[in-house]
Amino acid sequence: MRPEDVLPDDQNQTTRDGVVIRKGSVGAFLVNARAWCDPQTEAAQHQIAEKDLLELLPALRALGLFEVFSIRDVALQRLVEAH
Repeated sequence: MRPEDVLPDDQNQTTRDGVVIRKGSVGAFLVNARAWCDPQTEAAQHQIAEKDLLELLPALRALGLFEVFSIRDVALQRLVEAH
């Protein structure tokens, strides 16, 4: 299966199990996860990254991302499991 089979180029979102999944959700999660895990990230940016991470969780769960991939950072894993 190719990306365009999941979400065509002219489509920016889809719905799965009643959850809207936007194109770029996985990429946004990864960028925010890196910022959240980086001890050099300023406190304000850390809070923004956490908020954005948590908002993405329903879409990533609807995709089944965490059924296939595990989070290696223990603190990030705890955050995801807690929400």
